[in-house]
Amino acid sequence: MMPYDPRIPYDELPPLPPARDVETKNVLKQCLGATRALAELKGIGDLIPNQAILINAIPLQEAKLSSEIENIVTTQDELYKAALDEGMTADPQTKEVLRYRTALRHGFNEISKNRFSIGLIREVCSILRGADMDFRSQSENVFIGNPITRQVRYTPPSGGAAVSEKLDNLEQFLLLPGDEGPDPLVRMAMAHYQFEAIHPFIDGNGRSGRILNILYLIHSGLLKIPVLYLSRYIIRTKSEYYKLLRGVTENDSWEPWILYILKGIEETAVWTKERVEAIRGLFEDTVLLCREKAPKVYSKELIEAIFAQPYCKISFLTEAGIAKRQSASLYLKELERLGILQSEKRGRESIYKHLALLDILTR
Repeated sequence: MMPYDPRIPYDELPPLPPARDVETKNVLKQCLGATRALAELKGIGDLIPNQAILINAIPLQEAKLSSEIENIVTTQDELYKAALDEGMTADPQTKEVLRYRTALRHGFNEISKNRFSIGLIREVCSILRGADMDFRSQSENVFIGNPITRQVRYTPPSGGAAVSEKLDNLEQFLLLPGDEGPDPLVRMAMAHYQFEAIHPFIDGNGRSGRILNILYLIHSGLLKIPVLYLSRYIIRTKSEYYKLLRGVTENDSWEPWILYILKGIEETAVWTKERVEAIRGLFEDTVLLCREKAPKVYSKELIEAIFAQPYCKISFLTEAGIAKRQSASLYLKELERLGILQSEKRGRESIYKHLALLDILTR
């Protein structure tokens, strides 16, 4: 085998699984902690009365953070306002962030039909980019390096047959029966490296790879709904993330990379569980407050509607069949009087911020 050279397409990227056992004592120990934390997160998700609360609100944060890793930046305010009309009036970067949530929803819906494949990730990437994306052809090269000095840090495998062959191997690795491959979390960590190394698309690889992580956890039965996201962890440890990726490529250093991902899964599961518990507590407190202070307005459906995402508007209530327009307006104003919501003019209509929910999601 030739010595690794970052300037040459990495066509010799080894297939998965590696020839040697990567499930070391340290890896298995860390895997136990990550698995336990994931199981607790999976269990507490069932305690939220309406799963749409988690499927809508939390992925918006992941969309924002995952996009920031790729230098696609928007503000919380712009993002949540744009979500009110699915980005119809948003700026281009905010629209791109919102497409992340759309892509994630599509992937989740397909996984619920027991459809997990690399072809699904191509669909995910197409939604992310807002255009039909195919795997790189033989003539399509990707520059990965310093944009100023033009120093190359890594050159992924050639497009065309090389990429197709390596993606086929990756899919087979992910679909191995549980007793024929590494632990699912170890497998996810290895697959994340492999996907990044293959770099199958001209653009959108990082975000597609992070969506692949969550879809695989659901496919493996470790989660029921998409609520665990590593982007926050990766942003906080970005230099370590890229250093460890290079370590696998240059030195076959699987253990440090796998330990890093497993630690991230455990930390993120604990952090997300705390967010879910806080949302559940806020939901219950809001129900009690409305029952006591606004019994004529209160309904379980109304409270669920204002928790579905941090910003709300009259049409959300009318479309959900909770009330007609005039009554819906009165309901939201009453919730504002109670200090639950805060109104803001947006053109000719009012939108309502759920301040306490925003605080939980962004703290």
